[in-house]
Amino acid sequence: MKAIDWQSLFDVKLALESFPFVIKGIGYTILVSFLSMILGLILSIFLALARSSNVKLLRWPARVYISFMRGTPILVFLFLLYFGIPVMGVNIQALPAAIIGFSLNSAAYMAEINRAAITSIPKGQWEASRALGLTSLRTFVSIILPQAFRIAIPSLGNVFLDLVKSSSLAATISVPELFQKAQIVAGRTMDWMTMIILVALIYWGICMCVSALQEYLEKRYYIEH
Repeated sequence: MKAIDWQSLFDVKLALESFPFVIKGIGYTILVSFLSMILGLILSIFLALARSSNVKLLRWPARVYISFMRGTPILVFLFLLYFGIPVMGVNIQALPAAIIGFSLNSAAYMAEINRAAITSIPKGQWEASRALGLTSLRTFVSIILPQAFRIAIPSLGNVFLDLVKSSSLAATISVPELFQKAQIVAGRTMDWMTMIILVALIYWGICMCVSALQEYLEKRYYIEH
């Protein structure tokens, strides 16, 4: 039986030499992930409210949007933004296209999470707020939304983890994030396995940090029903 050539599987020397260059892309990875999460979360709240509305003019467009975003690959949507829209005369740079794409896509998933969290709050709290003279907007912002957010923390944390990993797809539209940097080195050295393993380890480290933050927030704020 032929022994495994570990050097060809993972070249430690190449990984160490390439690490400073590859890690330069971490700023773009974090930027795309963080901004997409924030923008997507804001949009998801409006989508969740529209999705739960009794007004068909609000409910059905929200349902169609959520269905479309959840039913199409994010890679296809990134290509539409970066390569498709310029055909109509609107040019979008790679970084904004990635942030917009991930924000719009993640919003669909977070909308369903937030909708479930909001509807889980007892209706009696709405009635009690009205009895105290609070407006619907004040009730939602000050009473309902904070509780819903605490309930949604575990699921929202998972969405953020997926965003961090999915941000590697931004390399396909030339965003110089981690995976794109690794591709450059792999193309020059022809050692794809080493670079793939290296970038996987870096993403693992980032996700471990995100998981630690998620665990902290869950322990501090999560309300279990």
